Amino acid sequence: MKVLVIGGTLFIGRSLVEELVKAGHDVTVLHRKPKHDFGRRVENMVADRNDGDAMREALSGRRFEVVFDNAYDWERGTTAAQVEATVRASGDRLSRYIFMSSVAAYGDGLNHKESDPLAPDSHANPYTRNKAATERLLFRMRARHGFPVVTFRPPFVYGPGNPYYREQFFWDRLRAGRQIVIPGDGYRLMQFVYVGDLVAAMLQAMREPRAEGEAFNIGDAKPLTQVEVVGQLAKAAGIEPTLARVPRDLIQQAGGNAFEEPYYFGEYFDVPPITMYMGKVARILKVKGTPFETGLKETYRWYTRNHKPRTAGFDFDDKLLAMAKAGATAEV
Repeated sequence: MKVLVIGGTLFIGRSLVEELVKAGHDVTVLHRKPKHDFGRRVENMVADRNDGDAMREALSGRRFEVVFDNAYDWERGTTAAQVEATVRASGDRLSRYIFMSSVAAYGDGLNHKESDPLAPDSHANPYTRNKAATERLLFRMRARHGFPVVTFRPPFVYGPGNPYYREQFFWDRLRAGRQIVIPGDGYRLMQFVYVGDLVAAMLQAMREPRAEGEAFNIGDAKPLTQVEVVGQLAKAAGIEPTLARVPRDLIQQAGGNAFEEPYYFGEYFDVPPITMYMGKVARILKVKGTPFETGLKETYRWYTRNHKPRTAGFDFDDKLLAMAKAGATAEV
C-alpha cells in the first residue's frame, strides 16, 4: 500500500516506518527536515504540517491509501484546523487516516471508556484541548462524509528509542547511587503502553475493516502508582532503590515543573492521573499487550547500549532533598 507517515523520524514514527518497510509497503515520510536516515526505500517529503498552504503544495497530485498522522508541534501546538488542512490535502482516495491522539484528550478522571466525552474546547491545557478538538472534528467528518478515521489514545509511551527523559531519568539516578525523589505520597496512578504494542495496533488498523471509524484506548490494563513504577524501573536495572518523599508544595516552592527542566520525577511524569479501560483494542485489533516488566527489560537493554547517562547535574534533586530534610527536622 502507498503510505504517508507524518512525523516518522522519532520514537513511535520511526518504529512504525521500520515495520511498514519490513511489510513491503511503499512509504513516504513527511517532516520538516531536508532528509531522513531510512535509506532509499523511504521517500522524503518536506513540509511544516502546521502550515496548510505548505501541506497542500507538498501533497498536490499525490495519492496515498493510508495516512498516519503522528506529528504534534509541542512549541506552537497543532490545532484541529491544521489537522483538517492536512486531511483535505490528502485527497479522496484514502482507505484509512490514523490519528495519534492521547489519553490526555479525556481531560482528567479515571477508568475512561472510548465512549466517554472528551475534554471541552475550554480546557486549560492546550495539548488536551487540541487533541480533543481534533478528534471531534475527525469523527464529525466520519459522520457526515464517511471519512475513514481511526484514532489511538495512548497513555505514557515507553520503549527503546524514547527521546523523552523519562525511563532514563530514573536509571541515571539509580546507577549513580542517588535517592529517587517521590512527589507527595507517591500514590498518583500512571498507565503505560509499550511502543511495539502501539505500532502493532496501528498496523492492524490499516487492514482490519472493523477498525474504521473507531477510537482505541491502548495500554497496560493495570495502572501503577508512582512508587510501583519506580520499583519496576529499579527491578529492570537490578538496583535496590532508595526513595525520598518530598511534599509537592516544597517542589513547587523550589521551582519544580513536570514539563521542563529541571525535572524532579521524569519529563511530564508527575501529572494528575488519567486512566482508561482497555478491551476494544484486543477485541477488534487482536493486540496482546507486552507485560510492563518485559517491556522495561527491553528498554533497559537499549538504554545501556545507546544512552549516555547523566552523572552530574543533580543539583535540583539535592535542593529538594535538603528542603525535605529541613522540613522534617523543623517538625521534630
